[in-house]
Parts: sequence; C-alpha cells; structure tokens
Amino acid sequence: MQFWIIQGLNSLALGGLLFLLASGFSLIFGLMRLANLTHGAFFMLGAYLGANVLRSYEGANLWLAALLAGLAVAAAGGILERLVLRQLAGNSLGQVLVTLGVSFIIADACLMMWGGDPIPVPTPPGLSRPILLFGFAFPTYRLVVVVAAVVAALGLYLMLERTRLGAMIRAGVDDMQMARAVGIPVSRLFTAVFCLGAGIAGAGGVLGGPILSAYPGLDADMLPLALIVVILGGVGSLLGAFVGSFIIGLIYTFGTALFPDLAYVILFLPMIVVIAYRPQGLFGRISA
Repeated sequence: MQFWIIQGLNSLALGGLLFLLASGFSLIFGLMRLANLTHGAFFMLGAYLGANVLRSYEGANLWLAALLAGLAVAAAGGILERLVLRQLAGNSLGQVLVTLGVSFIIADACLMMWGGDPIPVPTPPGLSRPILLFGFAFPTYRLVVVVAAVVAALGLYLMLERTRLGAMIRAGVDDMQMARAVGIPVSRLFTAVFCLGAGIAGAGGVLGGPILSAYPGLDADMLPLALIVVILGGVGSLLGAFVGSFIIGLIYTFGTALFPDLAYVILFLPMIVVIAYRPQGLFGRISA
C-alpha cells in the first residue's frame, strides 16, 4: 500500500511540473502551428538561472528566483521569436529546425557556464520537512508544486476566458485566418504567447529544481514528455494540457517503477493510440 500511495503522490508532482512545461508549449503550438523544440531548453535554462540566483544572492528565495528566471527566459523567447522565427514565417520546417538548433546552443551554453555536474536547487526552508499523508511521510514541497500547477492553471484559464488577450488567443487558435480578417494583431499576439510560454517554462524549471536539480540533458528528458502531453490533451487546449500532464505523470511514474525496461513503451503507447484514433487529442478540436 505504501508503494502505491507514494508513487501516486510522486506522479502528481511530476504532473504538476509537466503542466508548467506543456501549457505554454500547447498554446504556442496551437496558435503558431509551431512545434517549439526550444521549450525543453527554456525549462533547463530556467532551472540553471534559478540555481544561480539562489547561490549568488543571500536574501533570494525560490519564489523570487522563479519570477526572475521566468522573466529572463520570457525575454529570451521574445528575442528568438522576433529576430529569428519571424524571418521564417510560412516556413514551418525551417522554424522547427531553427528551434532545434537554438535548443542545442542553449544546452551547450549552459554546459560551458555551469559545468557538467548537477546543481542542486535547495528546497525552501519552510517546506523541507515531510508531511504525514495517509500515515506516510511525503515531501511537503512536492505537494506545493501540485498546488502551484493548479494555481497556474486557474490563472491561465482566467486570462484566456476573461481578458481581451485571452479572447484573441482563442480566436487565433480556432481560426487564424479569420482572426487576421477581423483585425487581431497576430504579429504581436505571436510574440506575447511565445514570451508567455517561455516564461512559464523558465519558472517551471526553477520550481522543478528541488525535485530534479539542474543538470545537462534536463531539456532532452522533459521535452518528449511535453510533446506527448500536447498530443494526448489536444493542441491549444489548456484543459487538455492539464489533464494530459497528470495522465502522463501517472503513466511515467508507475511505468518506470513497475516496468523499467518497458517504461518508454508504456509511455508512448497512449500517444500512438491517440494519434491513430483521435488525432485532435482528448480535448482538441477538429480543424475545419
């Protein structure tokens, strides 16, 4: 019983981190029709920047580090979209290849600046003690990550459903050509969504630091999971990203624990089934 409870809680923590990564990825994919392969590198860059802030400034805490890293990564994302991806508008293959190349550049830059050893990100002092759940001790911080993911989901939902920016994003995801026809500034919308997605990924990397640490290859470990979440949940669907993140977190956690030799088979099998029988995803819309 202890195994199932602990692994179940671990899967929730992983699902929360995946949502922080996949939500922005899904919005960018849904609006720009771009599989942004730099997204995993943004997550890793955020983790490194957060670790650096915590090591360099004595008064800094994890939440401030997440905010600063998120803003820095959002700015980097805006520069990438404006100066590089904008020049390749209409060339989907070129954009994908560029984002792949930039992810390699970010990975090598992180390796040069911070070395090849993992850098642990300290857990906030007030959250370092375990909490008793169902009679078992479990790290408090992992539950805080789940709460942070739910808060982020609610914030994104309110933004998408209750603000003008959200209305424009939804219109762009549903019908890009019609959005242009009614005067929505698609160019600025692309930049705003790209910055938002990159910033959430960067902040998520910091929040994931006490669980995963910052290490070379973190981008390659997280990006495939985000891709699977987007395919499973549906492109451009916030609800799909939320539900898909926790489903994949559950499958990956238990698959790795129970069938380590078949972990990736168990992980990618749902994606194959979804692509074959429901290509728009669980909550995605069928394109007109």
